[in-house]
Amino acid sequence: MTVLEQPYLDLLKNIMETGHDKTDRTGTGTRSRFGAQMRFDLSQGFPLLTTKKVPFGLIKSELLWFLKGDTNIKFLLEHKNHIWDEWAFKNWVNSSEYQGPDMTDFGLRSQKDPDFKKLYDEQMKLFTERILADEAFAKKFGNLGDVYGAQWRHWQKRSGGSIDQIQDVLNQLQTHPDSRRMIVSAWNPEDVPTSALPPCHTLFQFYVADNKLSLQLYQRSGDMFLGVPFNIASYSLLLSLVARQTGYEVGEFVHTLGDAHIYKNHFDQVKQQLARAPYDSPKLWLNPEKKNIADFEMEDIKVLDYKHHSVIKAPVAV
Repeated sequence: MTVLEQPYLDLLKNIMETGHDKTDRTGTGTRSRFGAQMRFDLSQGFPLLTTKKVPFGLIKSELLWFLKGDTNIKFLLEHKNHIWDEWAFKNWVNSSEYQGPDMTDFGLRSQKDPDFKKLYDEQMKLFTERILADEAFAKKFGNLGDVYGAQWRHWQKRSGGSIDQIQDVLNQLQTHPDSRRMIVSAWNPEDVPTSALPPCHTLFQFYVADNKLSLQLYQRSGDMFLGVPFNIASYSLLLSLVARQTGYEVGEFVHTLGDAHIYKNHFDQVKQQLARAPYDSPKLWLNPEKKNIADFEMEDIKVLDYKHHSVIKAPVAV
């Protein structure tokens, strides 16, 4: 039996039992631990959680969005991916052009007030439909600023021009695989104030040994219940795609976290998840006819033999 998610479950349990209770930006409150690490051997399978269903389609479309260097939610909406909607919506309702109902603190209010939740859902639906239908509106309000895709593929240089960090890493892996400089950074201090959400997964580094490619991510802030399962699968997929293009076998995904936290309104859901017995981890399938990352589309990436427990829903803290 190969249960790759066990390091995640162990960390979740550890935070619940020994974490520190803290305030946070969203006003929700968290229980957290500082400085944690999980390791996943991708040669044994793919670490998509089985103790709850994780929507792999959303992970695929988000990663392809990053790799395209895109920062507009229109691409995500075209693939029925709504995980970045709230941050774009926030820009819209805070603008002088918005004339709808008061959406102040919509994240918290929609959790506590059923009537407001209905109003919020209506406004969000109108917003996303307009992003898809109105190109000028999408260009203005669908853009999230200098988030991951921009920093990975178009890091702005002080002297003008930009750096494609992903391409630089691909080049180094094929010419200097023992380099200790195969790093991609999403954290640009100058751009943090103008980003819809400053990067949580801030820096990752590649490492080659015995013809196996490994990747370590440093994540400054990790929402352990909702966000981190996505991050584990997303970076494991990124590692697999880079290995495909560069000709290496897959090695380890090492996930290092700064503030690893569980939101207080996720406690019941975490207890429910920890009470479940995990299944064998699934396998990742990449279209064998494709090699270059740029050529991969949604249908070229699948998980096989994914047996899982049911979805556990929880509110997003915005």
